[in-house]
Amino acid sequence: MIPLAIAFTPNYFVPAATMLRSLLDSSEDCFKVICLVSEEIPERMRKKLERLGEGRLSFEYIPLKGRMEGIYTDPRYTEAASFRLILPELLPEYDSIAYIDCDVIVRQDIGKLYRETDLGDNYVAAVFEAPIENQAERATALGCDPKRYFNSGFLLMNLRQMREEKVSERLLDACRIPYMEFPDQDALNQVCLGRVLPLSPVYNSIRTFFIRKYKPDFIKQYDESLWDKVQEEGTIHYTGGKPWNIFSIRFEEWWRTYDKLPSEIKEEWTPPQKTYLLWKVMKIKPIGLVINGFRNLKQQLG
Repeated sequence: MIPLAIAFTPNYFVPAATMLRSLLDSSEDCFKVICLVSEEIPERMRKKLERLGEGRLSFEYIPLKGRMEGIYTDPRYTEAASFRLILPELLPEYDSIAYIDCDVIVRQDIGKLYRETDLGDNYVAAVFEAPIENQAERATALGCDPKRYFNSGFLLMNLRQMREEKVSERLLDACRIPYMEFPDQDALNQVCLGRVLPLSPVYNSIRTFFIRKYKPDFIKQYDESLWDKVQEEGTIHYTGGKPWNIFSIRFEEWWRTYDKLPSEIKEEWTPPQKTYLLWKVMKIKPIGLVINGFRNLKQQLG
């Protein structure tokens, strides 16, 4: 069984289930899903996730309310975003683990990647962002190489190495400074500096990887063939607006996966009327092609 850590709250239940549905669609493996929670997940929701897993997902819930007291949390995020920082101590029985955010549609085989990746003495394996506009300056101010700044929404974590070198303590110390724009991610980049195994961008394709006006920045970091591969099969990480709230990049991919969920999961959430109506209209193929064309043109023009 592949160990996989996620963090969510009851109000993020449907996005979490949608991500897990895409995970199952992209791999034949079984996963031990370790849920890091700051609020109790009701028993009915737990049972629905078990049924969603069809015998391929088993779940463990670790309550962490109050565990991150004293660290800086940006008002845009919950403390759950920082739970990954203490995974080495939370899970002493594991040498390594995959971690993934719940605002993701998986389109790569995470189980295969986990089995085949040798982390060596690196703390994590991660996807480097392709810096745009003022991002290089921000990364430099953090003490990081802009071309080696990674997104923490998908990680393979070397828990054994991190425990041996007391990395969690250093990460928590780094998070006590109240100025970082992305507190847990910035801390990971600072503390893991020089100990990051790079992954292909297809394993964590962030918002800018899908916007054509940023293609030159992407190609500087990677190359044209990888740009094409990301468009076709990159795991979609909705780092900007969420597709259940707005007409985001790859909006239709999230809703297409949501449609596969059993009705007992869908009944836990009322979709926003405007975005759900847009999705129903987009399913009419000619109309969907026109809407996507306008969106791509708008993104190209900035």
